[in-house]
Amino acid sequence: MEFIDYYKILEVDKTATEADIKKAYRKLARKYHPDLNPNEAAAKKKFQQINEANEVLSDLEKRKKYDQYGKDWKQGEAYEQARQQQSYQGSGRAGSFGGEGDFSDFFESMFGGSSRGGGFQGSRGGRYKGADLNAELRLDLRDVFKSKQQTLTVNGRAIRMTIPAGVENGQTIRIKGHGAAGANGGPTGDLYLTFQIANNSPFRREGNDLHTTHALNLYTAVLGGETTVDTFDGKVKLKVPAGTQGATKVKLKGKGFPLYRQEGLFGDLYVTYTVQVPMNLSAAEKALFEQLSALQNQGERKEDEI
Repeated sequence: MEFIDYYKILEVDKTATEADIKKAYRKLARKYHPDLNPNEAAAKKKFQQINEANEVLSDLEKRKKYDQYGKDWKQGEAYEQARQQQSYQGSGRAGSFGGEGDFSDFFESMFGGSSRGGGFQGSRGGRYKGADLNAELRLDLRDVFKSKQQTLTVNGRAIRMTIPAGVENGQTIRIKGHGAAGANGGPTGDLYLTFQIANNSPFRREGNDLHTTHALNLYTAVLGGETTVDTFDGKVKLKVPAGTQGATKVKLKGKGFPLYRQEGLFGDLYVTYTVQVPMNLSAAEKALFEQLSALQNQGERKEDEI
């Protein structure tokens, strides 16, 4: 089995923190996402590798096994058990695992096969884990604002699962025990489910924060007042100070997207104001604006004289 360097795939060092890994994953997932690279096989393969690397390195237990066992990290526990058993039985093989021995060779000697495809391929009748399966689930952004139950059909089997609120586009989660069946009593493989989330809302999502624009009429922007703003799950009234300029941004704390697997916690909503200039003025309205313009010019001339 060819060794895959997950650190190299995510373009991080082995000393990378959880935050470093998360940041790198988001950056690369956006870059190689299939929606941005349609019909590009290389980008699709890279996207799958990025998800696989993130699945391992973002999990502390998996990362520890990967750092210790490399390509054979999935069989780390079985390796330890078999090594301890050999040592106990005094078979003489235990001495070859002091750090220089090859883990894959050890499995071949113990099980008569190689560790490949997520399990022990035992030509001598050994137990081995079933293959892991990969699937995609396409949802809309509104579908992942709240946790929900959904039934999926994968490999001919119906799987009922809870989709946690706050999952991100391109994120992959593992559903344990829903892969292919094992052989000779071996455990079932796992299902790796990747979310493809379309955004058909007027909100732009950045992590757990949402961004949107809201139009103010000219009179409210100049004189101040109230305006009703759409949030992702309802409407709120905001006070608008007199003299509010276009491009003014306000933050609505806790009105963003839910944090993944952190119930009750939300990001923020950022609202950027635009100012609507009135059109199709009546003669009376136009006359009033002309008077305002004259007053403004008069005030500017007085300031210049001073």
